[in-house]
Amino acid sequence: MSATNNEGGTEMNFQTIEYYFHEVFLSMIRKRWMTFASIGTVTVSLFVLGVFLILVMNMTKLAASLENQVQISAYLIDGLTAEEQKEIAQTLKDLSTVSKIEYVTKEQALKTLQERLGEQKKILDALGDSNPLPNYFLVTVKNSSDVKRTAEVIADIYGVEEAKYGQDVATNLFELTHLVRVFGIILMLILAMATIFIISNTIRLTVFARRKEIAIMKYVGATDDFIRWPFVLEGILLGLIGGSVSAIILRSFYSAMAEKIYSTLAFFPLIEQFPFLNYLSLCLILAGISIGVLGSTISLKKFLEV
Repeated sequence: MSATNNEGGTEMNFQTIEYYFHEVFLSMIRKRWMTFASIGTVTVSLFVLGVFLILVMNMTKLAASLENQVQISAYLIDGLTAEEQKEIAQTLKDLSTVSKIEYVTKEQALKTLQERLGEQKKILDALGDSNPLPNYFLVTVKNSSDVKRTAEVIADIYGVEEAKYGQDVATNLFELTHLVRVFGIILMLILAMATIFIISNTIRLTVFARRKEIAIMKYVGATDDFIRWPFVLEGILLGLIGGSVSAIILRSFYSAMAEKIYSTLAFFPLIEQFPFLNYLSLCLILAGISIGVLGSTISLKKFLEV
């Protein structure tokens, strides 16, 4: 008897689920243009969201990379003897603003460069066995405010070809990243509200057309959940399709953008495509589903109050 009841309950569950999805697809086909508009709006909105996320995260990485270069790199001229390099090292140690120095050979510099290039390190294969990078001292100053003045002093030391640091660029880039992040959040909120509005109106049309049927179902004992689920599933499906399409487009966009940047700015520290794009795609799909659920919930609130 117990087995029979379980089988009956399972059959009933399958029939209910089948009913839900039948109603969802029938509703989407009936108002295909509104369905297309909803999916298109979700796609565009989430694509813009994804572009801003990519922009902000890569700018943050670039700024962090430059900030790490607040240390001064004192590049040495080629052909210096070991004794001359020792004299330069001692001169650097004697500077009152310097807390630490580190000697980096050209071999170590090449290895570091390969790590920074990541997926693009193969472009260095064209160098063969040659290494055009110079030896240099990595100089750490006691206070960041002394970086500029210390770099000017180091640049005048005999045997130092150039002294570079990235503090000013990093500071400006962080400020720009902050502005882009704020603007992006505002734009994303506006797009999210527009998307929720369109999805809720799309589902509201279906609810309005079936308002008498919903009222009858309520009177004969149908629960709110039984009435609500087809509409919620429709919202989920609209958001899922829109999120998936935006993720596919964004993956192609990022791949093309990375290829273009690496062809002109090989040393630009872009976030590697994998697993970054996988996480980003998952976030967009989940965002689409969330927007769909919220839109359908809003559209149902009035009609279930019978």
